[in-house]
Amino acid sequence: MFDIKEISTASMILFAVIDIIGSIPIIIQLRQKSGHIQSEKASIVSLLIMIMFLYLGEEILSLIGIDINSFAIAGSFILFFLSLELILGINLYKEDPTQSSSSSIVPLAFPLIAGAGTMTSLVSLRAEYEIQNIIIAIILNIGLVYIVLKNTIRIEHLLGSIGIAILRKVFGIILLAIAVKLFRTNLGLM
Repeated sequence: MFDIKEISTASMILFAVIDIIGSIPIIIQLRQKSGHIQSEKASIVSLLIMIMFLYLGEEILSLIGIDINSFAIAGSFILFFLSLELILGINLYKEDPTQSSSSSIVPLAFPLIAGAGTMTSLVSLRAEYEIQNIIIAIILNIGLVYIVLKNTIRIEHLLGSIGIAILRKVFGIILLAIAVKLFRTNLGLM
């Protein structure tokens, strides 16, 4: 049964974990590297990954012998390296010029939008909430993701090069902190 409270709570949790607003500097950086980001493709792939993981996540991971903690730790490494790119201004992720559309999938749709944190949250939400309410929360968040992806050029012009540089450093540090927290929590150090 649809429950507005469950939908809004799940939406807020996913909004915080996906952090599309905080990912704006990374999105701008990916667009500068690849020349174009396919907003529709990234949004649809993220939606499909999240819904698939909502239904099959734990089973898929256990089938290949990976526990959710190991999956989250692997995701923390990816976030760690993305944060280093933002903070230090170095390129660790090399884009293949013949496959510029691939940046809409990796690292944007996965792991930035539908990453380990999002997937871990989905497994946790499934234990507490009705699945249809979680799906609505996913759809609402993907709608917001699409709007941000579609408007990165406007956002970039609005912020200017100095604003983007500041956002990159600030959100790079925040992303680094999230990566460390995800690593420590799933390693059992907290």
